[in-house]
Amino acid sequence: LFSSYDDSYTNDTIVDYDATPCRNHFCPLFQRVAPPFLAATCAVAALGTGALLVALAKGPPAWRWPQSRALVAQLALGTALFAALLPALAAGAARGWPLGTGTCRLTHLLWHWSLFAQALLVASGCCGTAWARWDPRSRRLAVALWAAALLLATPAALVTILPPASLLHRSLCLCLLLLLPAGLLLAALAVPRLRASWAAGAGLVWLFSGLWVPYGAGLAGDFLLQAGLLEPTCGSFEHFDLALGLSEALGVLHCGLGPLALLLAWRC
Repeated sequence: LFSSYDDSYTNDTIVDYDATPCRNHFCPLFQRVAPPFLAATCAVAALGTGALLVALAKGPPAWRWPQSRALVAQLALGTALFAALLPALAAGAARGWPLGTGTCRLTHLLWHWSLFAQALLVASGCCGTAWARWDPRSRRLAVALWAAALLLATPAALVTILPPASLLHRSLCLCLLLLLPAGLLLAALAVPRLRASWAAGAGLVWLFSGLWVPYGAGLAGDFLLQAGLLEPTCGSFEHFDLALGLSEALGVLHCGLGPLALLLAWRC
């Protein structure tokens, strides 16, 4: 979690972005700030998700969200899985990862699985009436989305085994967190029916995309840096590392703000 660099390199040294994902080479700022930030975000997410699940359990008479109950339930599940992994990542950021490489890979696989599943659920919720009813068609869609998210998250666990997996993982993050929301936005601007769905309340789920788009933009800048289109100096790597870390922290906030936004919509 959070991009990192080893402050022992010089201007002639290229940062190894393919190192173990649970390494503790965070820059001093992230090493100090990340653990309490992740712990606080996890606590807020636990409270919000718990309240959201209680509201879901009240049944259809209490349901007043514009979004489908099945869609909101799956978003709550993805948020819960994402937030449940934050304490382990906070401990790893503070003291290094003590549980071995296998557990590290599994944690990052689950973390990205939940993230990608939410991205796909948000996209599907903005297109058509797929979640209007919890019928066989929507159940098959749910299975397909979660299976696709797991497949897309697999490179996150293989970056230390297969070096090309690092580039593939970053490309997938860029597609799901930047290009997919941008494509949906253009489609909504071009298709009046999609704009009408925003007016009905579907725009609430765009909170997820809005918080993660800066990280996707940061990844795009990182691609330019790695491709040599920007000068790969020590300073440029540090600046991009800082920008990626801060934008990723902004994205992490979705697991706390998302359930609260849905609860607010329900109460209003």
